Amino acid sequence: MAVRIVHGTMAKQLRLLTIFLLVTFSAVLATGCNSDASGNEERVLRIGYQKFGTLSILKARGTLEKSLQARGVKVQWIPFPAGPQLLEAINVGSIDVGHTGNTPPIFAQAAGVPLVYIGTGTPKPENEAIVVPKDSPIKNVKDLKGKKVALNKGSNVHYLLVKALEKAGLKYEDIQPVYLPPADARAAFAKKSIDAWVVWDPYYSAAEIDLGAKTITDARGYTSNREFILASVSYADKHRAEIKILLDTLQETTDWFNEHPDETAQLLSKQIGMDIKPVKKTIQRSKYGLEPIDDSIVKDQQEIADTFLRIGLIPRQIRVQDVIGSKNKTP
Repeated sequence: MAVRIVHGTMAKQLRLLTIFLLVTFSAVLATGCNSDASGNEERVLRIGYQKFGTLSILKARGTLEKSLQARGVKVQWIPFPAGPQLLEAINVGSIDVGHTGNTPPIFAQAAGVPLVYIGTGTPKPENEAIVVPKDSPIKNVKDLKGKKVALNKGSNVHYLLVKALEKAGLKYEDIQPVYLPPADARAAFAKKSIDAWVVWDPYYSAAEIDLGAKTITDARGYTSNREFILASVSYADKHRAEIKILLDTLQETTDWFNEHPDETAQLLSKQIGMDIKPVKKTIQRSKYGLEPIDDSIVKDQQEIADTFLRIGLIPRQIRVQDVIGSKNKTP
């Protein structure tokens, strides 16, 4: 009997110790800090990135690490397949900063994710499109009625699809949306188990080159397709110096990118494990750069939010201006 009591007590102590260690570990991750072998605290900036975009180029060049080294800050890069997944990581505190298209922040804000816009890129409507197989009878957006259309739910292409359907006189309910991340959508597209795919670069370029995908429309005339740089509210409030360094280094990177497209293609192709041909095609579609977030950009984002509320894609009204970084707000 005594042995069972001892074993039970030990088991309880082990469970309590395990819970304590898990809570401690989670707290360390949430603060973005670690300790080195000597016990000194080191700061870490955790950045979420996707296969393409200005942050991906910044990672490939390695210049941010040099810029932050003097402040004793290390950089940790964490890959994501798309913007919605990246912003969920901000929500749970596993990254501090990341980049997405214009639609994911709308869904995230409506879901209560504690985010703030800290920067934006130039418009790139040519870098996303609705594509169909090369031998498809579908010729235009109106032909999508009743068809299976794949997209990554909550990503930048979601708004493109909604606006394209409305302009063609269709409702969102007139199609069969199939929500798939890029890799799964590509596989379904190749097997022709879907009728169309709403996709962004470099997946768009790869579908054209590898699968002979036919474009029925890109985003021109529908949406700006801007890239946004976002941060968790807690990180942005406490690390303004690091945010400024990040944005300054990112601006320098986009300038370099535009002047060295071939070298950029080589760097990105190696980094993301994609053939250089679609990477080059993606780069050649448009110019890159950063812009201040002015009233017109906030208005565009608010229009996306209002549209999604109207058709029931987000559960509540949001005010985009509430999550614009203070230095980006128009006086």
